Order: sequence, then structure tokens, then C-alpha cells
Amino acid sequence: MFGRSSEPIAPPIAVKIVVGGGFGVGKTTFVSAISEIEPLITEAEMTERSIGIDDLSGVAGKTTTTVALDFGRITLDQSLLLYLFGTPGQDRFAFLWDDLVDGALGAIVLVDTRRVEDCFTTIDYFEERDIPFVIGVNVFDSRSRFELEEVREALGVEPDVRLVECDARYRESVKNVLVALTEEVLMQRLTKQRAGSSW
Repeated sequence: MFGRSSEPIAPPIAVKIVVGGGFGVGKTTFVSAISEIEPLITEAEMTERSIGIDDLSGVAGKTTTTVALDFGRITLDQSLLLYLFGTPGQDRFAFLWDDLVDGALGAIVLVDTRRVEDCFTTIDYFEERDIPFVIGVNVFDSRSRFELEEVREALGVEPDVRLVECDARYRESVKNVLVALTEEVLMQRLTKQRAGSSW
């Protein structure tokens, strides 16, 4: 007789990805563009208390800021779920990062070419913890577009750190960055396995 298989379907594997970067770089937009569910956004209106604390140069029109995290989900297939956690960008919320990054398979560092220096702290954070990451160069408009090698030089990162140009507003562009991160994670794992088996 033909019928459905009686074998139980294994629950999907959940993979945690962290999206970091400086203040106003587009992390909330990035998560919102790709999430298949209504994303959890912890944005709050910026008040007078942030004057002199949050640097608004380059993002003068920004009126809200993430105060805890952004959260979204992507189902790749029946066996794999991606959970995206966006970190707050201001240094004063850095105490939240350790909890958000705990158990992450990899990370994406978003860079705004108008404020490259804002992502130095994030890059250092992932490097110090040996968390695989790629850099998404978020291109807001033609005036902020630079060659990737120019951005690499400005960031001072090694040649093996992968840079991917993206526009955080568009799903396909965000997907390309996630694919690049997946490839990076797999490559690093294979490299470590080969190094371990050579002893």
C-alpha cells in the first residue's frame, strides 16, 4: 500500500546569526528585509538625553534607535531555521552583546562607508571571540559607494576577511550576505577539521 511514511520528521535545526555594526548602519532594516515573520524590533524614540552621546553625523534624519535587539527568522527548508539577532549600535548598550552572541554560528558586520570607524569595535569583538564573520558594506546611495578594496584598506582587515556589497533594504541583497556568511562558516570549519586531522 502506498501512503505517507510513518517515520517521524526530525525537528529543524536552529542556527543563530548575529548582525552587528555601528549606530544607524542599517541593522534593523537588514533583519526586517529578510525575516519571514514580523520582526521583533526594540526601537525607541531618541530623546534629548541622547544629545552629545549619540553621534548623528551622517544619519541626521534618524529619530529612533535599537535599545535591546532586533529579531527575525528565516526557514531555509524543513531541517534548518536561521534566527537573526541584531545588536544595538551604541557603545553604552555593549553589555548586551555577550548574551546576544552566545551560541552564534557566525556574524555579519554592517558597515556604512560614511562612518567606517563606527564598526571597528564590532569587528574587534568578533575577532577576539573567534566568531566567523563577514562584512556587509551597506550602500545607501551612489554617493556612499566605494570599491571594496578601498573599504578593506579603511577598515584595516586582513585579505581573508570577506566583504560583500549589499543594500539592507532589499531581501535578495540581504540573502547574498547570508549566503556569504554560510560559506565562510563552512570554510572555517573544514579548515579546522583538516588542521586537526593532520596531527
